[in-house]
Amino acid sequence: MDRFYGFDLGDAESAVTRMDKNTDSVPQVLTVRDVKSFITAYALLRNGDLLIGEEACYHPDAMRRRERFKSRFLTDPESSKDVTSFASGVLGELYQSGQLIKDNESCFYIGCPAGWDRTAREEYRMIFEKTGFPPARIISESRAALVSACQSRHLQVGYDILNKPVLVVDIGSSTTDFAYIMGGREVELKTGGEVFLGGGIMDEILLEESLKLSSNEKKIRKIFEENDPWHSYCDFAARRLKEKYFSDEAYWKENECTQSVSIHAGMLPVKLVLRCDEKIASKLLNGKSERLDGKSFREVFLDSLNQAKDAITEKQPELIFLTGGVSKMAVIREWCRQVFPDAVVITSGEPEFSVASGLAWCGKIDEDLRQFKEEIARLVESSTVEKLVESHINELYHEAVEAMVEPILEHVALPVAERWRTGQIEKLAEIDAIMQKEIDSFLHTDEARALLTKPVAKWLKTVSYELEEYTMPICVKYNVPYSALSLNSFLSMSDIEINVEAKSLFAVSEITWLIDATVSIVIGLLCGGGGVALIANGLPGIVAGAVVSLLILALGKEKMQEMLLNSRIPNPMRRIIPRSYLKARMDVISTEVKNNLYSKLEQEKNDEITDRLVKEISKQIETCLAEMAEVVEIPLG
Repeated sequence: MDRFYGFDLGDAESAVTRMDKNTDSVPQVLTVRDVKSFITAYALLRNGDLLIGEEACYHPDAMRRRERFKSRFLTDPESSKDVTSFASGVLGELYQSGQLIKDNESCFYIGCPAGWDRTAREEYRMIFEKTGFPPARIISESRAALVSACQSRHLQVGYDILNKPVLVVDIGSSTTDFAYIMGGREVELKTGGEVFLGGGIMDEILLEESLKLSSNEKKIRKIFEENDPWHSYCDFAARRLKEKYFSDEAYWKENECTQSVSIHAGMLPVKLVLRCDEKIASKLLNGKSERLDGKSFREVFLDSLNQAKDAITEKQPELIFLTGGVSKMAVIREWCRQVFPDAVVITSGEPEFSVASGLAWCGKIDEDLRQFKEEIARLVESSTVEKLVESHINELYHEAVEAMVEPILEHVALPVAERWRTGQIEKLAEIDAIMQKEIDSFLHTDEARALLTKPVAKWLKTVSYELEEYTMPICVKYNVPYSALSLNSFLSMSDIEINVEAKSLFAVSEITWLIDATVSIVIGLLCGGGGVALIANGLPGIVAGAVVSLLILALGKEKMQEMLLNSRIPNPMRRIIPRSYLKARMDVISTEVKNNLYSKLEQEKNDEITDRLVKEISKQIETCLAEMAEVVEIPLG
């Protein structure tokens, strides 16, 4: 995609932004009907034309007018038709002004409240698809606001938003949306959802107070009853005045804050003077409202903040980000600090455009993420990982041998020798087969796998560090943290399953030469090539030495060995060899067993089996890389 549009369709006002892939450093707010923030209203005229924005509120030829329909989307089926008409009007304005060009590679990111579920979001998206918009995606408005905050150059608050818990409070005209975001990702279970409280409540109170002070009160109320669009228009003007007052309360407490509105609903226009002073401002915040079940804006907002706080079962937010026009009010920040005293509270410079800008950023980020994943896929499909694993495979064997030989001697060889010493094994000739079977069984156990965890993790670190030489440039290119594709970040062996089991590493079923080598070396060193050395070196005292000497003189060394291997040596004679001697013998031969195995690995290993192991491990590493890339979200800032 070459252009990314953000469409913040609000209940009272809307805005559209655009970000070009290769030229814009920040999203540009587009003008629609000559304004950047336009009223969410449309009118169908008698000649069939469709008007949107402020003019739609009072055009005399309107056959049908609609405003404030987004807040009814989840409850009123007719709202979908209104969204469709308004969206169609916005699309037409963008095409007519040349700010959107057909057949260009463009996409739209459209905001919705965080409380909307997947079904509602998909229904909403389909409206724009059927209306003729370029490919559209629905994004949580709270997430878009956070993206905008992270990308804002002036928000240098010294906080790593990606790693800190953040509460986004998006105060719209009809709803207040709370979203809990941890590590740059919105956590659905921690999302407060919509609270039907917005700045529009204050707008209504300000308008009502201004009406009470007007000499034209009766005329205007009658106009409002007969012509709802004019009511909406004056309500919108009250909103602008409210924002003006609260943007600099200290100044307006000393100066008059008013705005005149001319209502053209008859032969002569009727004038309404909207005003806001300290007394009215207090009513906006603390006055009881039927719309709020007899509560004040302050009470409902604080209740909502406390509900959001209770819904967060993990770390409480360290940063509260406010967005929406009402967030300019200093008292809103004070209320947030009251409920979250340890959090830093910030808002952007243009909160009314935070969501629209963040939506365009989301499009750019998604495109970068798509290209990022493509590059990772090409890396995975190449032979890079296989070559790295192959270059270090001997180290893996050596690490495994180092970890496994002594446990094999302790848990297999010593018990087998002890069984012969105590008479449970009749002949020395039986030891070889028993030893091979016992080693085979041991290497299949969870204990053996656990013993391999540490050396495998150590080996993987070496491979991972070299692999980062290939992944790091990709991360740098797309502004992704290096750790996002680092195996070392996942070497707890629970987050990443590199299934190099003992049976795979020693290849019990396939790499028989390694098992045979282990058995033959252990047996050879323990028993001198079949059990004789175990007795010859182990029988202490003159009697044992004499017996062996006589046998050698009478039969010769080879015959003596053959006879010993197949004879049933009396148990008393076996027990002359103390168990402590066998244990000491194991300790002595440990190094020799390892050296013999290393030598056998270098000289006799099966290339075909090693290739299989390289491919198997490489495949698992590549799968892991692909999975990590799949969950990567390019940082918001």
